[in-house]
Amino acid sequence: MKKVVTIGGGTGSFMLLSGLKQYAIDLTAIVSMADDGGSTGVLRDELGVLPPGDVRQCLVALSDTPDKLRELMNYRFAEGGLDGHNFGNLFLSALEKITGDFGSAVREASKILNIRGAVVPVTLSDIRLMMELDNGDLLSGEHEINTSKKFEKIGVRRVFLRPKPRVNPLAVEKILEADLVVLGPGNHYCAIIPNLLAPGMAEALRQTKAKIVYNCNLISKRGQTDLFSLEDYVREINSYIGDERIDFVTFNTRQPSAQLLKKYRTYGRLVTFEHQAKHSYRVIRTDLLSTERVVNRPGDKIAATRAFIRHDPNKLAKVLVMLLELDGYEKILKDIV
Repeated sequence: MKKVVTIGGGTGSFMLLSGLKQYAIDLTAIVSMADDGGSTGVLRDELGVLPPGDVRQCLVALSDTPDKLRELMNYRFAEGGLDGHNFGNLFLSALEKITGDFGSAVREASKILNIRGAVVPVTLSDIRLMMELDNGDLLSGEHEINTSKKFEKIGVRRVFLRPKPRVNPLAVEKILEADLVVLGPGNHYCAIIPNLLAPGMAEALRQTKAKIVYNCNLISKRGQTDLFSLEDYVREINSYIGDERIDFVTFNTRQPSAQLLKKYRTYGRLVTFEHQAKHSYRVIRTDLLSTERVVNRPGDKIAATRAFIRHDPNKLAKVLVMLLELDGYEKILKDIV
């Protein structure tokens, strides 16, 4: 069975895993541990637990349980003392307290939810994502980075994790054993890059024999990646890996409706593709757009930061599974006379 590893966090990982789990592959989701917004941020601050939100989304995506249990894990309270809290986040935090550590909590939750595959936190260290701006100012935490207007005008010098974490050795092991590694889609600075900052992750990506795919975001994020083209995203990700390791990039060609684009102007703009540019990677240009309407859940305190123009999980998964078998297809075609 072919081994596929996804790297990311949040809604992007949920979408991607929901599509990939339908195929007969050995699937592992490596998840960012830098989240500190909304319900997750409150639980981190008040209970001293590690961030459950992104891990919870991956667990739910991979779970093979009745719909009601999946719905329960995503349920968000919209009133009272629990206003804004997600049941699944509370569940994972309680498991961490019961088992004594977050890694054990994730393993127990994986059994309870009967997941297809594995969910691996990139680190089990208590970390904060930091961003240094070009003027030397520091933004502390994913939530501040996600909501700040400062670096739209000032620019980003670097992002880093504080304190320097220990990488989860299982994450490195899974990457080295993989046949295909998939980065994104997801928030560039808050979901994808934090995974690459954990010591040992970039080295593993340089060393693995797996093909590496980057799923380019559909839309830029205002104030963060406003003018980024596909090439800019790949260039920056490769810089964190330390080599030109991206082999394939998926890029959506279908235009969202005019109504959606108008609504999205305050969030960002469509990512562009430089047709004349020379690439060290192959670009798969096709329709990857979801036509489902995104509805924010009641009680979601950070709904304004979430994208509502999204990839279609089935379209994207189909392309990735084809890439997994591409060498075989090309060998067959080469042998045809």
